[in-house]
Amino acid sequence: MGHSSRPPEEPAISATETLLNLLGAAALLLWGTRMVRTGVTRAYGAELRRWVGAAARFRPAAFLAGLGATLAVQSSTATTLMTASFAGSGLLTLATALAVVLGADVGSTLAAQVLTFDLGATCAVLMLAGVALFMSGSSTPRRSLARIAIGLGIMLLALRLIGQASLPLRESPLLPELLAALEREPLIAVLAAALLTWLCHSSLAMVLLIVALAQAGVVGFPLALALVLGANLGGGLPALVATLPQAPEARRVALGNVLFKLVGVAVAVPLIQPAADWLLRLHPDPERLVVNAHTAFNLALALVFLPLAGPAARLVTRLVPARKPEADPLKARYLDESLLDTPQVALTNAARETLRMGDVVEAMLRDAKDALRTGNRALIDEVEKRDDVVDALHEQIKLYVTGLRREALDDDEARRCTEVITFTTNLEHIGDIIDKNLMDLALKKAKHQLRFSAEGWAEIEGLHARVLGNLQLALAVFMSDDEEVARKLLAEKVSLRALERQATEAHFERLKAGMVESVATSSLHLDVVRDLKRIHSHIVAVAYPVLERSGALAASRLLPQAGPSTAAEDVPSARTAQAGPAT
Repeated sequence: MGHSSRPPEEPAISATETLLNLLGAAALLLWGTRMVRTGVTRAYGAELRRWVGAAARFRPAAFLAGLGATLAVQSSTATTLMTASFAGSGLLTLATALAVVLGADVGSTLAAQVLTFDLGATCAVLMLAGVALFMSGSSTPRRSLARIAIGLGIMLLALRLIGQASLPLRESPLLPELLAALEREPLIAVLAAALLTWLCHSSLAMVLLIVALAQAGVVGFPLALALVLGANLGGGLPALVATLPQAPEARRVALGNVLFKLVGVAVAVPLIQPAADWLLRLHPDPERLVVNAHTAFNLALALVFLPLAGPAARLVTRLVPARKPEADPLKARYLDESLLDTPQVALTNAARETLRMGDVVEAMLRDAKDALRTGNRALIDEVEKRDDVVDALHEQIKLYVTGLRREALDDDEARRCTEVITFTTNLEHIGDIIDKNLMDLALKKAKHQLRFSAEGWAEIEGLHARVLGNLQLALAVFMSDDEEVARKLLAEKVSLRALERQATEAHFERLKAGMVESVATSSLHLDVVRDLKRIHSHIVAVAYPVLERSGALAASRLLPQAGPSTAAEDVPSARTAQAGPAT
């Protein structure tokens, strides 16, 4: 008896497995999009910001700048946030910024056009090239280019996986009923897609997902059009939410972008069914129809609203009026959270905020002298309040830079992060010494109606002037990384130690002579001198990293242990070494 050979039947895929496969592929698409955006911003973020800022001076150029930037970073949200930061800083007018985001939306559709073409083995080639490039060197530009290549490859792979994972959905008995209900309620479909796009923070990824589902026959063309409209509307929401804590000028850009999309969606929703019927007669390919409709929608918005950017800017300005001038010194001014993906720019902002913190400490130190001299209670209270500002700024700068350090940083950026945190910590310590030590001494002097001797006060004034001048020098070292200035600052440590020793010895001479004022203020005088020296130690600390990098700083200031025959000869050298490293 013959036996007929039958191929083994493939086991049926469960609905749960199908859903997991689809969600996993969608997550891979999102991750690939993020890798491309991160790679571009890491490699070219600062240059891209400069280019957009320079190009976006006139509306047509601004439109093209937004289009080009979004093609590069694969994210209209990133371009919108960058543009909002420019508008918030006064570098762009609102009308020009709105032109940039209109271009960004069109740029996002062009990226979708490219990614939906059949690119064959491009996916594997990109990932192989990216991995090889990543493993062949450790330089930041090389690895950033590798991230871009791998990310693009992952996006193409994810689109293929979405198509394969969605095939079993066509045989589902429940799905056609659900999709038919959504087709009858296009507004609900638009809102659902907008919510999903907001949650995944990528309109590009959402549109590519819709294209893949339409290509697999899971989603009909009219419903795909509604979902694309929702993806466009939801694509403006992440930037709107991200700019809520920012200045009104920045919020207006994101709001204007959402209003453009909202008007477009309101006009397009009633036309979905007739437009779908007409387009299907022209071109039967749902994949190209969906992505072309996505491009056409954003081009239409650009054609309508680009000439109306001026009136739109005036309307948005009415909706988001200028904030009343705030004199809140506790709030950071330059720490823009939207720039954390561009470490070079974010570190520049952190340095600007650190300089502001340094200005507050400088004002505290300057007024501390008058508070000590006069005992003015109002001035003492003012100095103490400024320490609250220093503490608040220190905390905000620290959290900002710590958030930045979660990103992949090159060696120079990681070093600068450490320098910012170290310097702000030293500034915060200086503020504490002024607040909790010098101001307490000022109150004690006023309470007991004490007076420094003329000679003693002249010595304190001399030390104070030296410390104040060196604080300004330290701020210059922090910003410039100049080795010569750092050497000069470190040499000041030796000079100030000599001044402190002279002041202390002169004070003891006055005590021996029985000068009444010196006897009454002896502990006060010595405490002030000690605190100024402690402040100066925190000031000169900024010089050490600069000199260590240049090799100008010895590993240790200790001399080799002297033998009995040379101990006496080594005493002066040891004293010199104690004074500080050779400069």
